[in-house]
Amino acid sequence: MTEPTRHRVIAPRILYFGTPVALLSTLQEDGSPNLTPLSSAWALDDRLVLGLGGLGQGLANLERTREAVVNLPSASLWPQVERLAPTTGRFPVPDSKRAQGYQHEPRKFERAGLTPLPSDTVAPPRVAECPLQLEAVLLSARRSSPTPEAPEPSFVIAELRVTRVHAHESVTVPGTQHIDVERWQPLLYVFRHYVGTGAGMGRNFRAET
Repeated sequence: MTEPTRHRVIAPRILYFGTPVALLSTLQEDGSPNLTPLSSAWALDDRLVLGLGGLGQGLANLERTREAVVNLPSASLWPQVERLAPTTGRFPVPDSKRAQGYQHEPRKFERAGLTPLPSDTVAPPRVAECPLQLEAVLLSARRSSPTPEAPEPSFVIAELRVTRVHAHESVTVPGTQHIDVERWQPLLYVFRHYVGTGAGMGRNFRAET
């Protein structure tokens, strides 16, 4: 008989079990661009749901202007994403973020070595190097419920509607509106480690390619 799988009860500090990395483009009050790396995002139809830190400048910009671009980097762009990880566009840096090692950075695109491109339907720029760029508008934002351990909201769940999608030709199926899933290799965030995807395993019965 096959020995049954053994399980353990664990208490991980974070639950990033495997989510896509995104770079959120927003505009500062002076009109300059800000880039916020995030790893809590999912999509349904034309809606995006994002998890954003409650003290981040990206959230403040999004709530003020109600416009953004959700840029999805390929796995090869992880060094550029990591250059942004310890930075914030917020000044002064909140004490809690400073204690974690965050530094103020007003020039996020330059810091990461990325290139801004004009968007079509929103004011914030796209990230040229990201194979997928989703222009979007904010529909709602809900702060996390307080708990005894975290009486102040630590994050916000934002719902956005996608208004336009841009894709590198290299990751699309020629002559169609579809993404080539063999060529599109998104960057994933797994328990605070960057990983890519491997070869395809199979297709869902509703797949169109």
